[in-house]
Amino acid sequence: MTFSITVDGRPVPVVPGQTIGAALHAAGVRSWRSTRFGGRPRGLFCGIGVCFDCLVSVNGRVPERACLLEAAPGDEVTTS
Repeated sequence: MTFSITVDGRPVPVVPGQTIGAALHAAGVRSWRSTRFGGRPRGLFCGIGVCFDCLVSVNGRVPERACLLEAAPGDEVTTS
């Protein structure tokens, strides 16, 4: 059964076992941050935890890679 997480104040549907990055991608969100220099959009790139393009903060914690974080019901995700 699906559930939702909140990303920057809006609900995003999640399939159990799905990572936050996969849920964002499935919801049509392709970028959620930008580079410090040049402001180029970033989101999922490698999808396996090698790069750091998909950073998000979950429940107020320090930013982590969305492609490695399994979503849990009630997660509050903040992007930059």
